[in-house]
Amino acid sequence: MENKKKILVIEDEATLQKALNDILVQDEYEVFSALDGLSGVEIAGKEKPDLILLDIILPKMDGFEVLKKLKEGETSNIPVIILTNLNDIDDIQKALDLGATTYLVKADFHLEDVLKKIKEII
Repeated sequence: MENKKKILVIEDEATLQKALNDILVQDEYEVFSALDGLSGVEIAGKEKPDLILLDIILPKMDGFEVLKKLKEGETSNIPVIILTNLNDIDDIQKALDLGATTYLVKADFHLEDVLKKIKEII
């Protein structure tokens, strides 16, 4: 049996997190979830997912801080898709500068778009 690709969803909005989890599990991914930045970094270090979906506005540690931490250690090669409501060009640039693979604004995407993006990357 082929190993399932692992995806970590770091998102504090429970309904969106559940929707992402459901669609990813349906699509045969193994999904891990974190509701705040701190546990997101811990889970990433432990599970070494194939891809991380990361919100910027998070409790305990914001997404920029999480991204910085992820890009420092053994998780530095994991692609990170930013999923956020922040659509300011400066925020987008900051995330990309910190090493995000791509940046999706929540208002502009459907779950299928996220899946398509994930498949392009891993």
